[in-house]
Amino acid sequence: MKKLYTKIHQDKDTKARLGLVELDHGVVETPAFMPVGTNGTVKGIYHDKVKEIGYNLILGNTYHLYLRPGTEVLDSFNGLHNFSNWDGNILTDSGGFQVFSLSNLRKIKDSGVHFRSHIDGSKHIFTPEKVIDIQKSIGSDICMILDVCTPPDIPYRAAKEAMNTTHSWAKRACDYGNQLEGFKGNMFGIVQGNFYKDLRKESAEYISSLDFPGIAIGGLSVGEEKEAFYDYLSYTAQYVDDTKPRYVMGIGSPDYILNAVENGIDLFDCVLATRMGRNGAVFSDDGLVTLKKAVHKFDHNPIDENCTCTACQKYSRAYMHHMVKTNEMLGGMLATEHNLTYLYNLLARVREAIKEDRFKQFKKEYLERFYSK
Repeated sequence: MKKLYTKIHQDKDTKARLGLVELDHGVVETPAFMPVGTNGTVKGIYHDKVKEIGYNLILGNTYHLYLRPGTEVLDSFNGLHNFSNWDGNILTDSGGFQVFSLSNLRKIKDSGVHFRSHIDGSKHIFTPEKVIDIQKSIGSDICMILDVCTPPDIPYRAAKEAMNTTHSWAKRACDYGNQLEGFKGNMFGIVQGNFYKDLRKESAEYISSLDFPGIAIGGLSVGEEKEAFYDYLSYTAQYVDDTKPRYVMGIGSPDYILNAVENGIDLFDCVLATRMGRNGAVFSDDGLVTLKKAVHKFDHNPIDENCTCTACQKYSRAYMHHMVKTNEMLGGMLATEHNLTYLYNLLARVREAIKEDRFKQFKKEYLERFYSK
């Protein structure tokens, strides 16, 4: 098994940690947020700008890239890096969550997932092996295995059955990927178990025992209450191998990120930053700013005077308000750049706080201010 993760420092009061994840397209300093680029692009922003902000790990989506443009196109370009002109790292999810969200169009069997395309209704099958093959065509630096994602509040028996299927698929993916000629992707196993602690513990220990260089904690941020997310993340993380990079999928708000960091999570992603930006909402240390509100109409100040993004360096809140109110494309682009810049800089501040053994105090003060209004 290839070793990806090196721990640099552990915070003295929490499980928050600094580390390095060494990938083929560069080293990622952790904890790190990853922008989502579902179709081979981070929506509303140039790849050059994403790199300029400082990111060198973004996401692609196996399900969507398999349907469009398809593996034949990706193979002809020797992968998504060349196709999209991105020279940083790419993590691709397995498509499991997308198939989960298309519950009326799919059927889960021991062999894999049978589903219909949301585009044209055509029939397809994802097996643990095929998902690895697709991600090989993509050229993923980190690839996620196929798993069974489940909603909260399902019966124990159904949760255990889904977990057992995930474990069976994980073993198949691990065996297949490790013998696949020319495959350089680093496979991450995925912990499941729904909201049953004995299943969570069992899944964390089983996935940790397999020959994966990294591990994701799945089945969270799927509609549960915030306190349930905090509780089950904290409980599950203690049983996940801490010599490997640990990843929680689908979290992108500062409170969720800080809670994950406190529990020793290294990587996280979410569409929230870009989706909010396209809809005129932006992050600040004083909470979310809704640019459509009339209070900004005559405001000559930037969104954040300390921010280095284009919106904050060149434009006022009044201009951003105008862009959003008139549905100008530039408004969403600027707001997207701001949100990604904000999260990148927030994680830099988080890493500095961990380095100086003051993460607990940083988290407390940050959240008090963020929710003060």
